[in-house]
Amino acid sequence: MNTIEIDGIRLYYEVRGGGPPLVLVAGLASDSQSWLPVVEPLARRFTVVAYDNRGVGRTTPPDAEIEISLLADDCVALIDRLGYSKVHLLGHSMGGLIAQDVAARHPDRIDRMILVGTGRRSTDEDDTLLSDMARSLEAGTDPETWFRDLFRWIFTTRFMQDEAAVAESIRLAVEYPYPQTAEQFRRQVDAVARFAGVDPSRIAARTLVMTGEDDVLFPPEEGRSLAMRLPDAEFLLVPGAAHSVHMESPVPFVDAVVRFLSGHESE
Repeated sequence: MNTIEIDGIRLYYEVRGGGPPLVLVAGLASDSQSWLPVVEPLARRFTVVAYDNRGVGRTTPPDAEIEISLLADDCVALIDRLGYSKVHLLGHSMGGLIAQDVAARHPDRIDRMILVGTGRRSTDEDDTLLSDMARSLEAGTDPETWFRDLFRWIFTTRFMQDEAAVAESIRLAVEYPYPQTAEQFRRQVDAVARFAGVDPSRIAARTLVMTGEDDVLFPPEEGRSLAMRLPDAEFLLVPGAAHSVHMESPVPFVDAVVRFLSGHESE
């Protein structure tokens, strides 16, 4: 099992493929395995690094302190330990907040950056929703019911109408061998709510902000606003996708990532 020690944290990571290094930063309640729909096609062009943030998966201890700045420090420490002087950085949702913090504080370590389903910071509405989800988990809500509620916020209505696909997704989530506890979910939720964002002018990396047209957590206007605030950014709207763009629309997601990181403007 690939792990590194960082100030008492044992960070789990995986590396696949070859080419320029691309570090994937997962979102709230997600770990390295959340990238499975896109890892293999990305690994044909890049050395893909996926890891488990504090509070999820195989990273320990389970009660580690969580702040966006600490999650960003973990990301930079992993980049250092793997021997990369500069990487492409891709963050989804909470991972997008982490990526922005890394890019603002360590601009010399980032080549190009992709921010997916995220904004400058979470909104008050999102903070309330996620806190309610945490409270539900803490209250012992049946896991199948809890995941179905979560999926309504991160997938399209079209996906939720496919009962077979929903049932299989819930089964995989419930049977996952490295589940996140209610306490860990709460710690991540609270860390997201406390994050005030970074000064966009400090982010020098050429950036692609990608948003699903049906994302209700970070709607398209949030993505456009973020892209407009950044010194060197473009915005891409992904049709037919909600918050989890890489899970629900993996082919257009990979196409957009490869095109952007290869130095082309998104269409």
